[in-house]
Amino acid sequence: MTSRKIDPLELRRMVEAGRPYKEIAGYFNVTISGVQQAVERIGLQKRSLSHKAFLPWTIAREHRHSGPATCLRNLSKVAQGQAVPVYKLNTALNWAKRLSDQGLDIDYSPETGFVERPATGEVWHVAMALDAVDWATDL
Repeated sequence: MTSRKIDPLELRRMVEAGRPYKEIAGYFNVTISGVQQAVERIGLQKRSLSHKAFLPWTIAREHRHSGPATCLRNLSKVAQGQAVPVYKLNTALNWAKRLSDQGLDIDYSPETGFVERPATGEVWHVAMALDAVDWATDL
């Protein structure tokens, strides 16, 4: 049942226009939580993405926006069907393909950050990321 205070059609229009929930709450004179609940009821909530397969490490705050973390996050978004600006995708693909072509993989430790290392074994982290993107996009 939809709240009598929130018009579902107007809510849909505002959410699709990218209006912040705080602004929508003020418009309808309800709480932000009320807006969130109404958005869930009409099926407009954004699908939450998990990047755990691409970033399986616990990343220290100072490394969260590093080049490798950003590239892996963008590759994860593409593999999960989310649109990423072409220049960001190209940057991530070029980075991953360079590593793969050179027989390198990526590893992480909170002390040193991301490090490139020789790929060993059958499962390469960077190769997994490239395969997931190739599969998702048929590149």
